[in-house]
Amino acid sequence: MKYKRILLKLSGESAGGTDGTGIDAAVLTGYARQIREIVEAGCQVAIVIGGGNIFRGFGSTGEGYDRVKGDQMGMLATVINSLALESFLVRAGCNAKVFTSIRMEPVAELYSRDKASAALDCGCVAILAGGTGNPFFTTDTAAALRAVELNCDVLLKGTRVDGVYNADPEKDPSAVKYDTITFGKALEMKLRVMDQTAFAMCSENGMPLIVFDMNTEGNLKAVTGGLKCGTLITL
Repeated sequence: MKYKRILLKLSGESAGGTDGTGIDAAVLTGYARQIREIVEAGCQVAIVIGGGNIFRGFGSTGEGYDRVKGDQMGMLATVINSLALESFLVRAGCNAKVFTSIRMEPVAELYSRDKASAALDCGCVAILAGGTGNPFFTTDTAAALRAVELNCDVLLKGTRVDGVYNADPEKDPSAVKYDTITFGKALEMKLRVMDQTAFAMCSENGMPLIVFDMNTEGNLKAVTGGLKCGTLITL
């Protein structure tokens, strides 16, 4: 294993399957299988999963929701996804535990860096729910923050696309993929990989970011093993 401790960011839409809504059991079963494989190989895994398959806080403001309340609803959506992922991981044979950024006992334990880090040291998959616990911050920013807090070796963003392109490959067949790119160049080109706050946190703290296709079986093992897969973004 090239990376001993990782933060895996998963999108809520991916958990919703082809429709991007609800919870797709087949998708989470596949994710759990891939995660178990790298845990058994000795990798410590922390996970942040979005909630867009259930509710999108920022996208709801045009529908009449107050932004703060909308973001709070989005945080709760990430808790639902986290609990679902925990169930599938346990079923797959992994020890997993959900930590939340806001108090939700007895649903899950309140997040603290030391407790989450101790869980990782014991081989437990730590699922970090509720975003940062504050409105106006995305789960991408939460993932970057937790990766830095927990001294992870790398932040992995698992998507349905196999890396970073100069255009949307799902819309533009001529889009060009980057094997490696700097944070500065990605910002300059306005590539929509993560929000700027998350990007800045990774850049300022020297946290490498790899964007890869999580929906292809075996890719997670390849990435953590140091094989060329996806796009590496560094300083």
